[in-house]
Amino acid sequence: MRRTIILTILALQIMGMNAKVKIDRIDPTDWYVGMKNPQLQLMVYGTDLSTVQKVTTDYPGARIDSVVHLESPHYLLVYMNLKGAKAGTMKLMFQVKNEKGKVKSEVASYTLKEREMAGDQRKGFTNADVLYMLMPDRFAQGAGHAAQIKGMNTYREDRSQPSLRHGGDLEGIREHLDYFQELGVTALWFTPVLENNSPDNDNGFSTYHGYATTDYYKVDPRFGSNDDYRRLADEAHRKGLKIVMDMIFNHCGFEHPWVADMPSKDWLNTPEWLEESGGTSNPTKSFLQTSYKLTPVKDPYASKVDLKETVDGWFVPTMPDLNQRNPHVMTYLIQNSIWWIETVGIDGIRMDTYPYADAKGMARWMKELDEEYPNFNTVGETWVTEPAYTAAWQKDSKLSEENSYLKTVMDFSFFDKLNQAKNEETDAWWNGLNRIYNSFVYDYLYPNPSSVMAFIDNHDTDRFLGNGCDSLALKQAVALLMTVNRIPQLYYGTEILMNGTKEVTDGNVRKDFPGGFPGDTHNAFTKEGRTKAEQQMFQWTSRLLQWRKDNLVISKGKQIQFIPYDGVYVIARQHQGRTALTILNGTSQPATMQVKRYAEVIGNTQRAKDILTGRYYDLSKDLTLRPRQSLILDY
Repeated sequence: MRRTIILTILALQIMGMNAKVKIDRIDPTDWYVGMKNPQLQLMVYGTDLSTVQKVTTDYPGARIDSVVHLESPHYLLVYMNLKGAKAGTMKLMFQVKNEKGKVKSEVASYTLKEREMAGDQRKGFTNADVLYMLMPDRFAQGAGHAAQIKGMNTYREDRSQPSLRHGGDLEGIREHLDYFQELGVTALWFTPVLENNSPDNDNGFSTYHGYATTDYYKVDPRFGSNDDYRRLADEAHRKGLKIVMDMIFNHCGFEHPWVADMPSKDWLNTPEWLEESGGTSNPTKSFLQTSYKLTPVKDPYASKVDLKETVDGWFVPTMPDLNQRNPHVMTYLIQNSIWWIETVGIDGIRMDTYPYADAKGMARWMKELDEEYPNFNTVGETWVTEPAYTAAWQKDSKLSEENSYLKTVMDFSFFDKLNQAKNEETDAWWNGLNRIYNSFVYDYLYPNPSSVMAFIDNHDTDRFLGNGCDSLALKQAVALLMTVNRIPQLYYGTEILMNGTKEVTDGNVRKDFPGGFPGDTHNAFTKEGRTKAEQQMFQWTSRLLQWRKDNLVISKGKQIQFIPYDGVYVIARQHQGRTALTILNGTSQPATMQVKRYAEVIGNTQRAKDILTGRYYDLSKDLTLRPRQSLILDY
């Protein structure tokens, strides 16, 4: 039985009472005139749409290019050209024949809007920014939050259960925008905020994480509304904060209408499993799950079966795999990303599971987005720890036969090497901070190393601290992250020593931010509410981030790194006569930095300020470093 489609369409009016055809919804819900690409795909949802013979409009400047009937009678695709259209309300006539052969029309009204700015005026995130990644469900709950939303599939909010919803929302984030300013981050990346209308399962898990989309045009009501999202973005912009939206083109949620009633048999990959499983998400022997091995996508010797298992397999049984080789699917997804840019004013996109989707389809998306928004930015999740693999995904890479047009990739090599190094002594060859040095030496593979995103942990990994509280190791990691030639991403709570591992459940690395929820007795949003250790880490991190903000030495400076020597790793950034020198003692013993060895970046400088402590150092003589000490000298 076909699942009920929630009717959320703006300015849609249905006329014509006697026809059998019924229009329930149109995606996108509205659109914008003045785009460089005047083409528009309308996906119409309804009843008996297979009987529609023609779609017309008399709206000035708009024309219908084609109408595509899909295998399911509940969907219809209308392709339009809006090159000469102005903002206003457009009427679409859906012509059908009744039982007597007489032609009648169902009429739908559709809104066209003015753009707030030209595409080239939208500025994305860059290496001048610091991205702060958070999970809306786990960060903060705003005033007026409703624990239950009518019309949603069965769910419950229970903060004692790490894998259920906890009740964070967009209003909670908006109420704490001043906190981000105080910390010094400049961009906020939320895990997905779109509707995830999946019920809690028998194992006590829910889709609080947001990666199982069931409506691409609607914010999850448990987080708020589309208007709440726009309000949050507008206020963030006024405070100098950018908004990065997490999107997922590889898969959708099992409760998306496309799954219960596929528009066409090739709308999803390996759809035959749905028929054999009776439309449930219970795995059967025919279920094809992705291998999670991304190497076949770039392997010149990859077998067809290995490649198919990677890109056509479902991520999990509850996340059906979308077929980006279907041009209608890809057009829908491309338009969706553009709609959110125009409607909410987001400043960037983080694309989940990037290599799992069809590479050509994703390249088409990136190319079209870049043509419309040349100064926008998108980062793709490319989870392989070898720099050569990651570099092959970046725009204009010589390592790939086809251009991905993806400007920013994620540096899993940096993450992997740093998390090994924190448990090692830096020796004369390979261990400790040598791992970081030996990762950066491959930056020649990247067309643009300054557009690579580095991080030390995120929602899918153990927290950097694990289950401990080694603040010295954490400070070294953050000092390095904020001063190297990368776009840095900080995971929420790192600044207050939040820890946890995935050993039992992912929820243990996604704990609630203390003070964000009613009844919290511990409030880490304020200086008075933090413990002494939390305040020390927050103050240290904030001092570093505020110094980094608008610092051209970091965003534009040349990078020079030195092979770790006597346990000491040194990286210099230099720009227009200024130098920032990051010095790390990678051992648990006192170490000496022999300044003569670094004469090429020190020159005649004799006095430099450590921006982390405010202390001045004499660079005319060797420096004695405490165990695991971090210095960032500015001169």
